[in-house]
Amino acid sequence: MGVGPREGGGLEELRNLYKKVPKMEAPRVAPGLAVGERAPDFALPDAEGRLARLSDFRGRPVVLAFYPLDWSPGCSQQLDLYQAELEEFHKRGAVLLGISVDSLYSHGAWAFVRGLTFPLLSDFHPKGEVARRYRAWREADGFSERALYVVDGEGVIRYAHVCPYLHHIPPIEELFQALDALRGG
Repeated sequence: MGVGPREGGGLEELRNLYKKVPKMEAPRVAPGLAVGERAPDFALPDAEGRLARLSDFRGRPVVLAFYPLDWSPGCSQQLDLYQAELEEFHKRGAVLLGISVDSLYSHGAWAFVRGLTFPLLSDFHPKGEVARRYRAWREADGFSERALYVVDGEGVIRYAHVCPYLHHIPPIEELFQALDALRGG
């Protein structure tokens, strides 16, 4: 029996694979960084191998979306939602960056299958270094919490949310409210 898509399923079956895999329902173990702290700078590769640094986006708000793993159920749903609402991030002048421990090759394939057009950054080597610096690392699991940060144009965290359970998807309205607050409206 092969591992590839079944006859007739193809790309759509791969796209919906997240609906058939085991759920990730563990409680939060990492506290995250607090609002008001300076966001640690980083340099991580995107799916094309280009390095992205947080400091590259000074002067603009940045949403950092740490997520456990490509291909997993909650992550597929969360990042699909962000893609569907990408214009709302852009209207607010925000840069959206997804970050996980997956390789840049996994990111490229997953983004293609899901139709994701915002950057997915690879915290692959040293594994989880950036997630550790953001206090979002799950040591026993080898991946990050589902954690969100809104970083203002000066590099200060203005919104922080670490989900109480891995399978929770944070309310996108809170992100938009935090971004609106940065603009004074």
